[in-house]
Order: sequence, then structure tokens, then C-alpha cells
Amino acid sequence: MDNRVASKIVLLKIWEILNQETDEDNPMGSTALLARLAEIGIPCDRRTLYKYIDLLNEWGYEVECARSRNNKYWVADRKFDMPELHIMLDAVQAASFIPEGKTAELVRKIASLGGSRKGEVLKKNIVAFNTTKNTNNEIYYAVNEIVTAIRKKKQIIFYYFDYDCAHNKIYRRDHHHYKANPCATIFSEGHYYLLSYDTRYDKMSHYRIDRMEGVRILEDDIELPKDKAAMNVGRHKRQLFGMFSGATEKVTLELHESLIDVVFDVFGDEVRPKRREDGFVRFSAEVQISPIFFGWCCSFGDKLRLVGPAEIQKELGEYILSLSNSYNKEKR
Repeated sequence: MDNRVASKIVLLKIWEILNQETDEDNPMGSTALLARLAEIGIPCDRRTLYKYIDLLNEWGYEVECARSRNNKYWVADRKFDMPELHIMLDAVQAASFIPEGKTAELVRKIASLGGSRKGEVLKKNIVAFNTTKNTNNEIYYAVNEIVTAIRKKKQIIFYYFDYDCAHNKIYRRDHHHYKANPCATIFSEGHYYLLSYDTRYDKMSHYRIDRMEGVRILEDDIELPKDKAAMNVGRHKRQLFGMFSGATEKVTLELHESLIDVVFDVFGDEVRPKRREDGFVRFSAEVQISPIFFGWCCSFGDKLRLVGPAEIQKELGEYILSLSNSYNKEKR
């Protein structure tokens, strides 16, 4: 390499080598660093190397140094530490809405954030989640369009589909477009959803993004609900069970105190359960009434009681009776 060219990019290459190949557990000595520079045609001596390292630090590119006859250098300031990278890797692998190919690509990119050696360690410690991955490769395009529309406050249109038994797409509304006012995206139980405002019914609606196709941004500005509290994503998500929507009701529940963690996991820390003498705790929360909510209530057997309001109690009783009848048909 021409010496004039080498002198212009040597700082960049020193930083690139140290950033990609070193960390606090894997420093690089002066001799090894000079050899790496020589491999790519950049001549450099020790004294000049020291000056370059000092210059990098002076301009905010932090290079740590352990002084010795063969100084050892490393870059310790990473954007993410190891536990954070592990969390991101686990989340990507567990998310069923991310297709298999994109999962592998994201794992490689996330692992590289820890430097080459840390990246290898991360990839060797990847857990194989028993997750069925989505096959809709349009999801990244859909997410990009949705996020852009939210930022620009524009409406979107899209097709929405389900699958039949042969895994063929069956488009809703006879393959006519849906039109939506995008407000936010929600990650829930392994799936990715769009939260939008439905002007027809003056309520929030949600759609699975992996079931959306042909997402396109319109020139029309979004319309938002007058009640801004309706757009509270955290509140909306806590009210839903399995992302099935319904009429919002404030219900009172009694749950055995051995399951108190369930209360906070599902309804959040602001719930204040009151302990009763019979070993149960009572609390109230807003939920959206749906068969999934009733199924959740039944999943705890006699350790959960829905005690009000009376009309919701009645609906739950009818739900349980209908289930019982469906299983007893053959015996009649």
C-alpha cells in the first residue's frame, strides 16, 4: 500500500482491529497489533503506534492499555454488555413472528455487537427454543412501512389474511384492503401486533403484523381518538388476554394467595390485592371480556373466583356450561 494512503487510514484501521478483535478478556499486544497492520500493508513502528493510540483516546475513541514491555490494548466500551446481548439473542430466537432465515441473520448481527470473540462465545451459548417460526418473509417490509407511517402520522392500507387447513392464505373482506390509523406496535406472547384506532367503532383495534400483506402508506393524516388514554399501550395490553379484544369491564377477582405472583405478572404492579381470611386475595382490574379471558379464569380451577359484576359472572357460568355440554354430547 502506498505510504501516503497508509498514513491516512492507519488510525481507522487501528480502531477497527481493536474494536472487532479485543475486549477486556482478550487484549492485543503491541507486537500482534503491528503484525496485523503489516498484514494489510500498513507499516508502523512502536513509537508511532503509541502516538496513534493517544490520539484515538484524545478524540474520544477509548482504548484501554496495560503498560508493559509489550503493551496490551483493548476496547472495553461496548454499546451493550453481555447480559443485555444474551437477552436480545433469547428474545429474537423465542419470537415466533421472525422467520427462520431472519432469526439466524439477527443472531449474527447481535452477537457481533460484543466484538468477534464475545460474539463467538454468544453464538456457542445459544439456546434452541422450541418455537414455530413464521414463514411470512414480508414482515420486515410491513414493519418498516408501519413504523414510517407512525412517525409521519399517516394512514395505511393492507390486506389481512388467515390460513386454511392446507396453509393457504384466505384473505378477509374478500381480498379488499383494510384501512387503519397506526398508533403503536405491541409484542405479545411471541407475536407482533399493530395497535390502531378504528374510526367506525371509536375504539382501538389490533392486527397481527405477520398476517398483514401489501402494507402501503397513504397521504391521509391519521385520525386519533379524542380520549388520549385509549392510546395507552401498556394499559391496552394489560386489558387483553391472548390479544383477543372485547368490551372493557372492571371486574373483581379473588385468587388464592399462593398465586399472588400471577396478579402482578398479568395486571402490573399498580394492582393492590387485599388479603382475606380464607387464604384468598381480592383485587379489581379492567379487562376486555372475551372467551380467552374466561378460559384464563378457568385455568386456575377453584383457586380463582370471579365475584363481580354479576352479568360477567353469568357470562362466565354460561361459558363453562357450554364447554361442559360440548364434551357430554357423545354420552347422551
